[in-house]
Parts: sequence; structure tokens; C-alpha cells
Amino acid sequence: MSIFEQRESDIRAYCRVYPVVFETANNARQTDENGKEYIDFFAGAGVLNFGHNNQHMKKAVIEYIEKNGVTHSLDMHTSAKRDFMQRFVDTILEPRNMPHKLQFMGPTGTNAVEAALKIARRATGRTEVVAFTHGFHGMTLGALACTANQYFRGAAGVSLQHVRHQPFGCEKTCGDCHNGCGVASVDALAALYEDSSSGVSPPAAFLVEAIQAEGGVKVASKAWLEALGKLAKKVGALLILDDIQVGCGRTGSFFSFDDIDIDPDVICLAKGIGGMGTPMALNLVKPEIDKHWSPGEHTGTFRGQNLSFVAGSVALKYFENDALMQEVKAKTETMQQHISPLASTFDAIEIRGKGMIMGLDVGTGETARAIIDKCFEQGLLIAVCGTGGRVIKLIPPLTIPESDLKQGLEVLVKATQDVMEAL
Repeated sequence: MSIFEQRESDIRAYCRVYPVVFETANNARQTDENGKEYIDFFAGAGVLNFGHNNQHMKKAVIEYIEKNGVTHSLDMHTSAKRDFMQRFVDTILEPRNMPHKLQFMGPTGTNAVEAALKIARRATGRTEVVAFTHGFHGMTLGALACTANQYFRGAAGVSLQHVRHQPFGCEKTCGDCHNGCGVASVDALAALYEDSSSGVSPPAAFLVEAIQAEGGVKVASKAWLEALGKLAKKVGALLILDDIQVGCGRTGSFFSFDDIDIDPDVICLAKGIGGMGTPMALNLVKPEIDKHWSPGEHTGTFRGQNLSFVAGSVALKYFENDALMQEVKAKTETMQQHISPLASTFDAIEIRGKGMIMGLDVGTGETARAIIDKCFEQGLLIAVCGTGGRVIKLIPPLTIPESDLKQGLEVLVKATQDVMEAL
């Protein structure tokens, strides 16, 4: 461990929670260099929706490398990129009658958000963006300005401007929600925009997550999100949907908002879109918005990451039929059956989520960390999120075997019971 302690930056974080050296991984299990196995309920924070070293994707990538396929191409045309784009259009966009264009940029979620903010401001001629309490959108300055967490914002070193935060409309009232965070908050905003003496002008865009993953697994109220979408159209603002962590099948459908009547102008995707953990990000942009770009006006050295196109194309095959999504729905029920009794037993616990992303709000960061540590000792990798790290986030691979899922849930439930009973 000495090289990490001596030479890696003090900014490292997850390795402090999991102080071992991992060596191999397969589907929902990782193995450290001493041979101990861990069930992975973290899955790269949503990157590994299809598991570690997915066999189908690994085979495709190895074959592509062995035939000397192009690995890096900026935004030049390649056969791998064409195959990915065609499959995405055929499998995801056309069945939903979505005319959106695909914009590739730098390979991370924050790059996608930065590009979305730029095009929103260019298309509308406006400067301010509305983001929401507890939202997380990335670490580069534009995305960070939209992120609500003060710990992350404090590292910027400069003022974070041109963003106004409004209350997020939760599906249920959470312990750290603000008053007036339902549809009434959208009505109040609409009234401000209509009042020429309010001093508040309509924004370039509303940037929102249908599920705030890092914000504490807060699920947006369907009515609230639909009202927000209508307000955006009414005032000529773009609706930008950040689906970076909870998209790509996580909720039982490709997009987390498929069951909600909204029509986003821009959809930000990353993490799971690359298939097997190789980086890729893309924005889906309506054609009338995309036309505001000039060639090369927004670039990114790794926007042509062909190994991600290859693995991502294989990932899209999971959405050519409903088999995996039916598995996700069945596994969602398994997760709910195991953890729901905790909320009935302990008044301090609240459970939130949608599909295979669930949050166990245990009240304090100290309590959550004690549970995480017990889980790690018992071979379960799981992380925290939300204000003060008070929410335990369950985000296992969608392909996790039923036996691993149940075993991991049993470890989590037992660890939670032990910690809560000792309080």
C-alpha cells in the first residue's frame, strides 16, 4: 500500500473506504490480491451496469483490438462509431420517436453537462441556468456551479456564477427537503417569470435529474417533473435531463424518465453508456438546438473512444428485447423485499429509490459509515451519498446473479440491524 500513501494525491477517497488492493473482477464480484472476494453493490457509481468484464463486451473488444481496429479517432468517422450510432438510433431513439442528434465530447459526465450548458446559452441568448437543491452534475466549473453540495463547491477556488438553485420536487418528503418543493414550487417560479417587476428573468435552461443519485437517491415527483417540463417550454428555456448515473437501464427502462411525460431538449449520458467501464459521454440534442453549434466549436480529445463504441454497441443489444429489463424489475422486487422491513423496524430509516438504485437514509453520516465498514468486513462493497453521507446507496450491476444479490442484501440488512440496535 505504501506507493499509494506516499505518491498518490491526498484527494483520493474511495480507497480510504475500501483499503485493499483489488486484482480481478467478474460481473458483480471483485477479488483483492489476497484472494478475498467482495460482492459489488457500487459498480463504479453506475458505470458497470452490465457487470465487470462482461463476457460479450470483452470478446468484442478483444476481437476489435486483434484486427487492429482504430482505437482513437477524435471526431473522424470509423466503422465502430457508425455501428454504435446506428444501433443507438434503431434501438433507443426511433422506437421513442426521438429526433435527437448524438454529440460526443470528452469522456466523462461533467463534459456532457458543460456542453449542454454551452448550447443552452447559445441557443437562447440567456445566461442563467436553474439547477436544483441536492443536485450533482460534475466537478468542472460550469457543472460544479450547478452542483449543490457545498463540500464540492468549496474546492473551486473561484466564485461559481450564473446558476440559481431552486427546490427539487421529491417523490416523497425527505428529512432534508425544503418546504414548498412540490408542484407549488414550479407554480411559484412561473409566477415570478410572469411578473415583470419580480426582477427574475427566465433562464437559458433547467438542468435536472429524474433521480438525484449523489444527492441522496431522491426521486423526482412525476407531477413536479412534468410541470417543470411545461414551464420550460412556456418560457422558452431548454429542459436538460442529466441521466448520467441512473440511465442505461438502471430503472427498468433505458431512460430513467421513460414513464414521465416530458420532452427533454438535451439528455446527458455517460457512465454506463460505454458498456464495460471504458469512458464515453454523449449528449442527445434536438436538431433545432444542435444547429447553433459551429464545426469544432466544442471539442474533446477523447470524443472518439472506439473501444467504448465497440463495448457500447454490445450493451445496446440488451435493449433489443425486454429480457434484461424484466430481470431488473424482478431484482428490484427482491431488493425491496429485503430492505423494506428495516424502515418498519427503525423509525430513523427511510428507503427511497426506483428500479435498481435504492437509498437507505439512516439519519447521519456516522451511522452510515459504521454500516459501510461492517459490510466491507463481510465482503460487500457499498457507498454513501446525500447530505453528510447519510444515505447508503445500492447500485449493483443489472446483471448481478440472483444469488449474489440476495447474499449482499443479507449482509447489508444484518449490518444495518447491528448498527441501529447499538445506537
